[in-house]
Amino acid sequence: MTTAVPAGPPAAQAAAPMTHREILEALSGLLLGLFVAMLSSTVVANALPTIIADLHADETTYTWVITSTLLATTVSTPIWGKLADLVSKKMLVQIGLVIFVIGSALAGLAQTPGLLIAARVVQGLGAGGLTALVQVIMAAIIAPRERGRYSGYIGAVFALATIAGPLIGGVIVDTSWLGWRWCFYVGVPFALLAFVVLQKTLHLPLRRREVRIDWAGAFLITAAVSLLLVWVSFAGRSYGWLSWQTGAMVGGSLVLALLFVLVESRAAEPIVPLRLFRRAAISLAVLASLFVGIGMFGATTFLSQYFQLARGESPTMAGIMTLPMILGLALSSTIAGQIITRTGRWKVFLVTGATLLTAGFGLMGTLRYDTNYWVIAVYMFAIGTGLGMSMQNLVLSVQNQVPTDQLGAASSVVAFFRTLGGAIGVAALGALLGHRVTDYLAQGLGRLGVRTGLEDGALPRLADLPAPVRAVVQDAYGHGVGDIFLYAAPCLLLALVAVLFIKEIPLRTAEQVRAAEERGDGEGPDAAPVAAPVAAPVAVADGAATRAADGAGRAAPRHADGHATGSGGGGRHAEGGGRHAHPGGRPPGRDGHHAHGGGRHVRHDGRP
Repeated sequence: MTTAVPAGPPAAQAAAPMTHREILEALSGLLLGLFVAMLSSTVVANALPTIIADLHADETTYTWVITSTLLATTVSTPIWGKLADLVSKKMLVQIGLVIFVIGSALAGLAQTPGLLIAARVVQGLGAGGLTALVQVIMAAIIAPRERGRYSGYIGAVFALATIAGPLIGGVIVDTSWLGWRWCFYVGVPFALLAFVVLQKTLHLPLRRREVRIDWAGAFLITAAVSLLLVWVSFAGRSYGWLSWQTGAMVGGSLVLALLFVLVESRAAEPIVPLRLFRRAAISLAVLASLFVGIGMFGATTFLSQYFQLARGESPTMAGIMTLPMILGLALSSTIAGQIITRTGRWKVFLVTGATLLTAGFGLMGTLRYDTNYWVIAVYMFAIGTGLGMSMQNLVLSVQNQVPTDQLGAASSVVAFFRTLGGAIGVAALGALLGHRVTDYLAQGLGRLGVRTGLEDGALPRLADLPAPVRAVVQDAYGHGVGDIFLYAAPCLLLALVAVLFIKEIPLRTAEQVRAAEERGDGEGPDAAPVAAPVAAPVAVADGAATRAADGAGRAAPRHADGHATGSGGGGRHAEGGGRHAHPGGRPPGRDGHHAHGGGRHVRHDGRP
């Protein structure tokens, strides 16, 4: 389907590089919006045991309250990213904030588990826009070499939201005159403030272009993943793992996935551009993001259950006890970002981060309800440090591989597969936790000779249980949460293997990009080692990359695909991994621009 969306008059193309202060002003509203999106997850996660018990729901509902948000975020992320390549990024961020506020209000008013899950879907749609567009806009205003510095700020915001969220959620739940519904309302003021700040501080060039949204692709990937997650959630309980329902759901999911690939290969503007996967580095980074998402969302989601149901802590104390993980994330993301900015080297942090994640999850597999807290704190710190080193840098590594006009799609593809992995991980590991806890409860309560109804999967209130039953419940949840960390560890090991095979291309500074333009050596990233061992042209942002082209100060006209044509003395054009300068104003071809492929200078007629 094609929908014409006017994006306002074309912006002036003469744009000087933004100063550090200007970038911070532009990012202030974005980071506030990102804080809102992250806060929605961290506040609710710590309150979920209380919410689910109050709504008289079970472990499946607990899982789907989280999975529904992640799935909505997953499906909407590439659409937001594609729109960011075509229309006003500022408008999109503000629309995302409005959607998020509506979802938050509906979630706070929900009276049944079904309504709560539906409201969380709306929240996820808004959060998908906020998380995707922050990365896209950063790529549009910051050179890749300097981007590591600001990625550290994103990590700091993530850490702040993750630290504040569980504490705020715990205090809200533990405060009788507030109640858990305020966990959803608390983000609304921040969202409104972010809307106002964005209106005042974010100024980006606008372009008018037709929008082609891949609705068929969005529907097929949603249906394929949803069908698979529904199967995982109910298999082994409502029907057998080897049953006709299993065959129908798994087979249907595979057919839908194949149809999705077919549609994406033919779509004019697919939500997941398959051409990006022709680069091995991008394919490996996306694969690593998928597995990191499984581990990050899947296993850490259930930490609140461990602290509240296995150790008997209050929601507030449960939030405090996760601080070692958040401290590791905050320190590693900030320090790694600064070092990457100075050196341009990022792979060492990806490898180290994936190694720490794998080790941390393996060690957390030994959890029991009576494990010493200082041991758990060390394990959580290792996991947090690994997450801080890997999450943002996987996005950065992909952005360094693609041309300017694919930055939005490429950034969103990484986020897409990370949240897809999270949705799959939460559903699969949640189903596994439900089965393991049910088995452990049946064994423990069987030894006591009692039946309480907890064997059916309902989340208990520890304070209402007699001491012998309480001990069985704590042991069951402690052992069950340890199991899901152990089962998630191989996913992180696969992420480590993928990262090891990613070929590192050092990031370039803005000065190096400008020098490359004057020399006219605009080979794509993959060709860099052939042309020069350390030279790696990078995707330069639209706003910062387009400048006045001719000696008289006239801006070079641009084609609809974002390439600039030569227009007189010193005319430049944007393409591949950067822009080329042609002294004397001689255009390299009839239309004033040319393409590169695999490091060779290729004309539009295809001849080298």
